[in-house]
Amino acid sequence: MPADKKYEEFAYVLDFSPRGKSAVIKGREGPMVQAVGEERLTLLELLAAEEQSFETGEKVKIGKEGREKVMSVLGRLPYEELTPEARASLPIVLEVLVRTNEQKYVSYFNDLQPLTPRLHGLELIPGIGKTFMREIVETREKQPFTSFDDLQRRVGLREPAKMVAKRIEEELAGDSRISLFVKK
Repeated sequence: MPADKKYEEFAYVLDFSPRGKSAVIKGREGPMVQAVGEERLTLLELLAAEEQSFETGEKVKIGKEGREKVMSVLGRLPYEELTPEARASLPIVLEVLVRTNEQKYVSYFNDLQPLTPRLHGLELIPGIGKTFMREIVETREKQPFTSFDDLQRRVGLREPAKMVAKRIEEELAGDSRISLFVKK
C-alpha cells in the first residue's frame, strides 16, 4: 500500500441527511453524508445512493471500487461546515475509529519523539503532561506498548483512546499548529 495515497477507502458516518444540500458543491442536492475518513482522518461530504440509510458511526466503503451505499465523494469538508449533529457525534465516532485501528494509534505512544527541546510530541495529547510523558518514554524503552489496555496498566493512563480522539478532534477543528494524526 503506497504511503502517499490521497484517497480514503473507508469513512465513518457522522451525520446523514436524506434530503440535504451540499456544503462542498454549490447547487448539489440529494442524500448527503458527512463522514470522517479512516486512514487520513479527512472530513468528507458524500453523496449517498438513493433509498439508503446510515447509522452514526457506521463504517462505509468510499474507495474507487466496491461502493454500495455511496454514489460519490463530493469532497473535503471544512470543520466549520459540519452540521451540529456531525459535530456532536465526532468525538464518539473518532473514539470508535481509534479503537478499531488500535495498533496504529498505540504505535504513536511508542514512537512519538521530542518536537523541540521543551516540548515532546506526547504532550500534545490532551491529558499528558511532563510527568506522564516521562513515564511513557521510560516504560516504552523497556518494552513497547502492545495495546491501550497495556498502556493503561503499565503507565496508569486512563482512557488513552479517548485522549487520542480528543486530540484528533482538535486538529480537525484547526485548534492546533502541529498535527500528529491528521494528514494535511
